[in-house]
Amino acid sequence: MKTKSILLVIIFVMGASSIAVAQKKNPSKTNKPDKYAMAFDSLFEAEVKPDGPGMAILIAKNGKAIYRRAIGKANLEHNIDLKPEHVFRIGSITKQFTAVSIMQLIEQGKISADDEITKFIPDYPTHGNRITVSHLIYHTSGIQSYTDMAGWDDEIRKKDFTVSALVDYFKNEPMNFLPGEEWRYNNSGYILLGYIIEKVSGMTYEEYLQKNIFEPLGMKHSYYDDARTIIPNRAQGYAMRDEGVINAPYLSMTQPYAAGSILSTVDDMLIWNNALMSGKVISKASLEKALIPATLNNGKKTNYAYGLILGDLDGSKTIEHSGGINGFLSNGIYFPAEDVYVIGFSNSEGQPPSLTVQMGAVAIDKPFEYTEIRVEPKIFSQYVGLFTNDVAEKRRIFVRNDSLFSQRGRGAEFHLKFMDKDKVFFTGSDSRITFNRNEQGVVDNLSFKTGTREAQIWTRIEDIAVEKKEFKISPEELLQYIGKYELQESFAIRVFVENTSLIAQATAQPPFELVPLAKDRFYPREVDAEIEFVRDEQNKIIRLVLHQSGRQMPMKKVE
Repeated sequence: MKTKSILLVIIFVMGASSIAVAQKKNPSKTNKPDKYAMAFDSLFEAEVKPDGPGMAILIAKNGKAIYRRAIGKANLEHNIDLKPEHVFRIGSITKQFTAVSIMQLIEQGKISADDEITKFIPDYPTHGNRITVSHLIYHTSGIQSYTDMAGWDDEIRKKDFTVSALVDYFKNEPMNFLPGEEWRYNNSGYILLGYIIEKVSGMTYEEYLQKNIFEPLGMKHSYYDDARTIIPNRAQGYAMRDEGVINAPYLSMTQPYAAGSILSTVDDMLIWNNALMSGKVISKASLEKALIPATLNNGKKTNYAYGLILGDLDGSKTIEHSGGINGFLSNGIYFPAEDVYVIGFSNSEGQPPSLTVQMGAVAIDKPFEYTEIRVEPKIFSQYVGLFTNDVAEKRRIFVRNDSLFSQRGRGAEFHLKFMDKDKVFFTGSDSRITFNRNEQGVVDNLSFKTGTREAQIWTRIEDIAVEKKEFKISPEELLQYIGKYELQESFAIRVFVENTSLIAQATAQPPFELVPLAKDRFYPREVDAEIEFVRDEQNKIIRLVLHQSGRQMPMKKVE
C-alpha cells in the first residue's frame, strides 16, 4: 500500500520501488511449474526497472533454489548488469549472525544469556540496572541506540572507530527505559554483543565469523565489510534524492560492526539458512530456544527472537529480518512448515525488497489475492468509528457513497472491500482488517495486519475526536521557518513557502502543506504527525523535531 507519509530509512534498521531487468533467469535454476515462474517474473518486472539500481532475489523450496534472478545495474557509471552472484551489504540481517554466535558460545559454556553485561565489560555504566546478554539480543535493554542520537551526524558517520571507542560513544547516554520494560529496536545492543564475542572468544568479531560460520559452511562470498578490501562482484550502493539517483553517502563500516557490517550474496544466504534451520550451526535444541521471542517484564510477548522476527502469513508461520544501510536494503523470510526461503537484496536505499514477502506468498500458494463478497451497505454503520493504537495514532473508519473507507491519521483514504463477515481488505494491497466484537456483539476494536507483520490492535474510541484547531500565522512570519533540516545526509526535510502556505518536503517524497497549531508548531495535512521548530537563546530557529508514531526525531537546520 502506497500512502503519502513522511518516512525514514534508518541506517541498519529493520529494518517499500523500482529499478532494474538485465538478465532473464537461468531456466536450469528453476523446477517450479511455469505458473510460479511467470508469477515471480510478473511481480519482479512490475517493481524493478532495467536501467537503474537493481535487485537480486532467490527463492528456495526444500533447500534448493527454484527461482534465482537479478534485475538492474550493479554499477550505473560502468553500466554493469546486476547478477545474482553480486555481493551486497546486508545491513541488519547481520544481527542473526551475531545472535547465533552468542548461542554458539552459550553451547560451549563460555557465556549465559542471563549473564550481566558487566561480567564482560566491567566499566559499562548500567545506572544501577541489571542489564543481561538476553536484553541486548532482544532489544529490551533500554540502552540508547547510537543511531538515534542527535550527534550521530554525517561527519561522525565518516569516522573510523575502534570497538571500545564506539562503545564509549554511547555508553554514558541516559537509559530510554528500565531493562525488560519495553521493546525498542537498538543497534547499540548488538555493538555490545559483538564486543562480548571478542572478549569471550579472544578473536575479533570478523575472525570469529570467518572461523566459526563462513569457512565451515562454505560461504565463500560472505565478508566482514571493509571499504579498502577488493571484493569480487561487489555491487555499488545508491540513494534516491530529489535530483535523482546518487552514489550512497559514505559510512565507515567500523560503525555498524556486529549490528550491520556483513556482505553476502543470495546464494550464500541460502547456505546459511539451510545450515541454521537444520541444526548445523547450533543444535536443534539451541535453535528452538533461539526462536523463542522475548517476554517483557509485564508478561507481554514480543515477536523478536535471536536476531530473527517471528510473523504469520494467513496461518503460515514466518521467520524473517530485514536490513537497511547506506546504499542497500535487504529482506529475508523463511516459511518453516512449507520449507520455503526467500532472500532479496537491493543496491538502492529507495528500493526496499518487499517483493520477498509477495513472492513467498505465491510460493506457498497464499498470494495476496482476495475475493470480494457482496455486503449490504446498511450494515456499514456497525464498523464506523474512530480507533486508536498503542502509540496514539488515529484511524477513522467511515462511509461515503455506500462504500466503506479507512483513513490513518490525516493520510490517504483507502476503499475497503469485504472478503468475509467482519473482514475487509485494502484495494491493491496486502493489508487487511478484522473487526472484533465484544460479548454484546458490538465492534470494539479492529486488528490491522500487513503482510507477515504481527496484527496491530486499534481500540475503538467512543467519544468524538477533537479536531486540531488551526492557528493564524501571517505569510511574512512563515518566512522564518524556511530552510533545510537534516537527520542525516541521506534524509532531510526542506521547508519553503508557496502561495502563502508553509510547505515541507522530505527526501524523495511528495510535498506537504504545514498547518500551524501554535507558534513554532505545525502538522502536515495528510500525515498523522507534528513538526516543532526549536529556537536558541537568540530566538533563532536551529532545528525541527518530527513527532510521529510515538517517536521524536530532531533534525538540525543546515541551510
